Amino acid sequence: MTAYDLARGLHILAVIAWMAGLLFLPRLYAYDAEQADKTEPLRTEMRSLLRTWQLRLSGIILGPAMGAAWLFGGWLIWLDGTGRGWGFLLEPWMIAKLAGVVALTGWHEFLMAEGRRVRAGTSVRTGRFWRMTNEIPFVIAVVMVLSVTTEWTLG
Repeated sequence: MTAYDLARGLHILAVIAWMAGLLFLPRLYAYDAEQADKTEPLRTEMRSLLRTWQLRLSGIILGPAMGAAWLFGGWLIWLDGTGRGWGFLLEPWMIAKLAGVVALTGWHEFLMAEGRRVRAGTSVRTGRFWRMTNEIPFVIAVVMVLSVTTEWTLG
C-alpha cells in the first residue's frame, strides 16, 4: 500500500461520513419545522429530541468528517503535486472538484448557521424548503465524483 492509496481511502471514508450528515441534517430540520402545528406536550418533546439529534449529528459526525475530508484531500493534492507536478490543479476536472468542495463547505456552514436559528426559535424555513433542498449535496457530489474519475478536459 502506498501513501497515496492510504490518503485516497481515508479521504473517501471521510467524504462518505460528511455526505451522510449533509443529507440527513436537513431531514431533521424538516421534522423540526413540522412540529409547529403539533399540540403540547408532543411538540416540545419532539423538538427536544430532534434538536439533540441535530447537535449530535453536527458535532460528532459532520464537523469532524468535514475536517477529515479537507485534511485527507489536502494530503492527496500534496502527494499528487509532488509526484506528477502541480499543473493538474489547473485542469478543468480539478477546478470542478475544488469548486464542489467550496460549495459543499458553504452548504455545511449554511446548515450550521440554520441549526443555531432552529435552536433559538428564529428559523423561518419550512419542512418543504428542507425537502426541496435536501438533495443539493448529492448533485454536487455527482459532479465532483465524475470529474475526478473521468479527469475530463475541455479539448
